[in-house]
Amino acid sequence: MKEERIKFERLKDKVITVQEAVDFFENDMVIGASGFTKAGDSKVVLEALAERAKNENIKITLMTGASLGHDTDGKLAAAGALKKRMPFQVDRTLRNKINAGEVLFIDQHLSESAELLHNKNLPSVDIAIIEVAYIDRDGGLVPTTSVGNSATFAELAEKVIIEINTAIPMEIYGLHDIYKPENYPHRNVIPIVAPWNKIGRKTIAVNPDKIVGIVFTEKKDSPAEIAEPDAKTSAIATHILNFFENEVQLGHLSDRLLPLQAGIGKVANAVLMGFKNSNFYDLTMFSEVLQDSTFDLIDSGKLSFASASSITVSEACYERVFGNLQRYRDKIVLRPQNISNTPGLIRRLGVIAINTAIEFDIYGNVNSTHIAGSKIMNGIGGSGDFARNAYLSIFVTQAASKNNTISHVLPMVSHVDHTEHDVDILVTDIGLADLRGLAPRERAQTIIDNCVHPDFREELQSYFDRACERGGHTPHLLEEAFSWHLRLTETGTMKK
Repeated sequence: MKEERIKFERLKDKVITVQEAVDFFENDMVIGASGFTKAGDSKVVLEALAERAKNENIKITLMTGASLGHDTDGKLAAAGALKKRMPFQVDRTLRNKINAGEVLFIDQHLSESAELLHNKNLPSVDIAIIEVAYIDRDGGLVPTTSVGNSATFAELAEKVIIEINTAIPMEIYGLHDIYKPENYPHRNVIPIVAPWNKIGRKTIAVNPDKIVGIVFTEKKDSPAEIAEPDAKTSAIATHILNFFENEVQLGHLSDRLLPLQAGIGKVANAVLMGFKNSNFYDLTMFSEVLQDSTFDLIDSGKLSFASASSITVSEACYERVFGNLQRYRDKIVLRPQNISNTPGLIRRLGVIAINTAIEFDIYGNVNSTHIAGSKIMNGIGGSGDFARNAYLSIFVTQAASKNNTISHVLPMVSHVDHTEHDVDILVTDIGLADLRGLAPRERAQTIIDNCVHPDFREELQSYFDRACERGGHTPHLLEEAFSWHLRLTETGTMKK
């Protein structure tokens, strides 16, 4: 059975053991590995490298598409195998190492990694590790559940190691659209005018002479943890759906809306699931990740097509999708992330982007990456790609947390990922603030009136009123701007 997964004759003698694969790695190498939000990632080679690093001084710079599954980032970090990591992560162990200064982290817009590599603004890749379902007759690589930066790594790496995952059905062939933009200064328009347009290859091209080894695995992706909608996420979803319905009544949108993008997590899933019982129909997605809610909407008949860079779903949804690929084949496509996240396409298609904030301030600046201004959580991911270029840029968060001791709407954010210029709509479980066409003072009052938890509204109103008395286009009291964060650090609550 394994032999049928290598259809290109010249590569059949390249099968090696995992330990032999790990022997290719040397200290201070730059490694590019497939994987995007736990999907289509290296399942055995990077894990074996972590084991080797426990007994040997070897540190690498690791680039991927986004986060990895199976605790791989954590294992590498705990073993001291990571010198630098980019462009995204979600692992607690790695996060602690980053915040302690033991691992360097480059938090990067997901559309940019491939661009920087092609433009030689990043160190060259020594070894690429690519997970595939099989190798086609012409040597093309058939990706699994994500594309991410795999095509770029395969093209630019000096050596390539292939992980053939036999847990993925070979029928996945044809689900991918691998397109490589031309290099500057001769780049043409990317000819996608609708989410369902396919413009590239079904496989990833690679020079077979660079493939130094092929290992076999039979391990599924780490399942996504899907939390059921709670009172807060359901309230946020209701506010957004009511807003969309009003936009339709005003003639700004149709019942089909425009292509949707939603970040990962329970808020995004709650918002998307809200469409099941709405009046909207024939919806499309142009996003990064296809989650459980994507396939639920397809099954309900509400969603007609979805484009992304990976499939990251729960175990039950995984079985539903890959046990019945024919049902979804003409309704989904997976692309490289420098296509799924490219700013020009987001702007051209008029994407409606819905992403999560850690906190935002009264003028509409959003922090989506740092706690208390310095400790990284996960990373900016693709939210910046979409926020700056979307038809509508929507950010959501709960109004308050930890028994309402922490307000997520503040005088000033402790870290800025998305400036007020890139944010159209802010939503909490309390309400929705439409910031379009508003000057800073108008934005502040709209946010205070609609998004702030009642326990903090009076104090935030006082801050804004006193700041206005002092004057300025964007009024602030600099001596108080971070007082809420400082109070939390000192007393464990933002309340006075």
